[in-house]
Amino acid sequence: MEIVVRIRAARWTDKELVAALIADALHPTPLAAWLVPDPQQRRQVLGGVIGIWVEHAMFFGDIHLTDDLTAATVGFHRYRPIPPPTNYRIRLTDVAGGHADRFDLLDSLLSAKQPTEPHYHLAFLAVRPDAQRAGRGTALLTHHRSRLNRIDLPSWTTIPMGREHLLARYGYTPRPAITLPDGPTLHPMRRNSRHGGAMPINSAQPVDNRWQDLHM
Repeated sequence: MEIVVRIRAARWTDKELVAALIADALHPTPLAAWLVPDPQQRRQVLGGVIGIWVEHAMFFGDIHLTDDLTAATVGFHRYRPIPPPTNYRIRLTDVAGGHADRFDLLDSLLSAKQPTEPHYHLAFLAVRPDAQRAGRGTALLTHHRSRLNRIDLPSWTTIPMGREHLLARYGYTPRPAITLPDGPTLHPMRRNSRHGGAMPINSAQPVDNRWQDLHM
């Protein structure tokens, strides 16, 4: 059943809630199982690592929530290079432990594909599992598209296999896929600005992407 969805900007006090709902959405996916093979540790590790990036987006991007707090987008303003989260390596090791190498590998594979030109980076689009298929993701993407049209910059994202048709409805086109070693396939997608040309997808100096590209 479709519902009326209202969207607002997240506040600092929402950051733990946002990290939790993204972790909940990611938890049952093949990507989550690849990142944290141990199901007993998976939820805690995902929540901890995602929390680092949600906090970082409060300073270098934006977060938008549905008013019922069940779905969110997290994006980064890569209009110029931005630094990684403060003490990222220490914090990643603290929350991910022996799984940190998987997050690092995902980081390097994504960074090799991401553009260096000014763009908006849609890092997370997540709907809590018990709130899916009711229009929340569509509402967030519609809101996202209207904001992109206002700033008129390219956008970049990465999605799991099978979600390409959803992003295509909002102007994204596919780029070459990334297959993780013994893991799932991810699909980078780009959206060109309305008045600009095609966005190059690589450079001799890739941006600091890290691993934050998930859509659930």
